[in-house]
Amino acid sequence: MKALITGISGQDGSYLAELLLEKGYDVCGLVRRHSDARSQTVRLEHIRSRITLYYADVTDCGSINRIVSEVQPDEIYHLAAQSHIKHGEEMPGYTVSTIVQGTLNVLESVKLFCPSCKVYNAASSEMFGNNSDDDGYQRETTSFSPTSLYACAKACAHYLCSAYHSSFGLFVCSGILFNHESPRRGLTFVTNKVVKGAVDIALGNKQKLVLGNLDACRDWGHAKDYVRAMWMMLQQSEPRGYVVATGETRSVGELVNVVFGKLGLDVGEYVQLDPKFCRSGEVWRLRGDSSLIKAELGWEKEISFDHMVDEMIEYWKQEGK
Repeated sequence: MKALITGISGQDGSYLAELLLEKGYDVCGLVRRHSDARSQTVRLEHIRSRITLYYADVTDCGSINRIVSEVQPDEIYHLAAQSHIKHGEEMPGYTVSTIVQGTLNVLESVKLFCPSCKVYNAASSEMFGNNSDDDGYQRETTSFSPTSLYACAKACAHYLCSAYHSSFGLFVCSGILFNHESPRRGLTFVTNKVVKGAVDIALGNKQKLVLGNLDACRDWGHAKDYVRAMWMMLQQSEPRGYVVATGETRSVGELVNVVFGKLGLDVGEYVQLDPKFCRSGEVWRLRGDSSLIKAELGWEKEISFDHMVDEMIEYWKQEGK
C-alpha cells in the first residue's frame, strides 16, 4: 500500500507517517519549501530515510497534479492547512485558500489522475462553533455553526468532500477531530504554550506565562490516538466520516492548574492574562461524542489526558536541559 500525506511535517502528519510505516506502507509526503530547510522536517528526522518527500503546496494545483499522477497512491491523507485560529484572523485569504482551494485541488487531482484512491480529509470540531446537542455534546448529526474564518473554511472543505463523493463517486471521508495534542504540537497552540511555559519557569528560564481566555473549554486527546482513527476510516468498504474525541472537557484554566500542580508552581504567582491573546468569536465549549466510531470501527482512546500532560512536561524538561 502506498500513502500520500499532505502536511506530513506537522504534528499529525509525523505521527501518521510512523503508524503507516509500522503497517508496512510506502509513505510519501508533501512539504512546502521554506527559506530555512532545517525547519521543514524536524518532526520527521528519525524516519526521514524511510519516507519519500516532495516539495509542493496544496494551493498550487500543478504541483499536486504532478505528484498524484506520479505517485498513484492507494490512500491520501489530506492534513495540510493554515490551522491556527488567531492567525486565520490575521491572514484570512491565505487561510481560506490553503483549506478550501487546497482541498479542491487534492480532490480534483484524485478525480483526474487517481480515481480509485481513498481520501481522508481533516475536518475540525471548530465547525460546530458554540452549537451542541441538548446533552452538551457534539456528534455527527450536530449542526455546524462556525465562528471563525478557519472554521468556515473547514466546513466548506467538508462539503466539497461530500460533493466529490456524491457527484463523482470518489471514496472521500472527513474526520471531525476534536483537539489533539502531544509534544509535537506547535508552540502557538495553548497546550504546548502552557506546558513549555511552565517548564521554563520551573527551570528558571522564564518569569511569567501570559495567556488569554482561561474559561474556554476543550476536549483534549492525544494525536497518536487520533491518527489511528484516520487510518481506520480509510479501511472501510464505503466512506463515512466520524467524530473523534475523548468526551471529556476541561477549561484552559484547569489545564494550567494541572500542569503547574505537577511542577509544584503557584499559578497566581506566574500566570498573567492579556486580552490580546483572546479570540474574537470564541468557541466556549467543545465536547465530542465518539460513540459511532467506537461502535462501527472499534476505535478507543489509549492515552489518558494525565499521561499526555506528563509526556509533554518530560519532553520540555529534556529540551530545557
